[in-house]
Amino acid sequence: MAAHRVGRRQGRGGGSPGGGSLGGGGGGSPGRPPPSARSPALQRRPARATVKYNRRELQRRLDTESWIDSGLQELYRGREQEIPDEVNIDELLELETDEERAQKLQLILKSCSADPQDFIQQLLVQLKGLPKQQLLQRPSPEDPP
Repeated sequence: MAAHRVGRRQGRGGGSPGGGSLGGGGGGSPGRPPPSARSPALQRRPARATVKYNRRELQRRLDTESWIDSGLQELYRGREQEIPDEVNIDELLELETDEERAQKLQLILKSCSADPQDFIQQLLVQLKGLPKQQLLQRPSPEDPP
């Protein structure tokens, strides 16, 4: 019975449960084109990719990251080697209040000689309504299983 189902999927099964034509010579079911005529249609089917995140949200996140980079370049003008390695948006979004976020940013920007208050306030406005990005990451080798 299972062999019969596999045979039909490959186009070799006939109309009867006994298996029909075993030669695979193109018979198939009456009213259906032979398997060779059906296979090109399967190949022409358009491929589709799925996107996990809303395109508008991704664009907003990219714009925010770009704004952060340009703001840091301006704050650390002439001292680019002192720019913090990363301002993690998701870590900021995990904090409950804007005060906690501002304190975290103060710690990140402590080496800045310019006053970062305007930058921090503008970044807090940009973070409003920005969703956290759920990354699918492989666990690092040092993480316990």
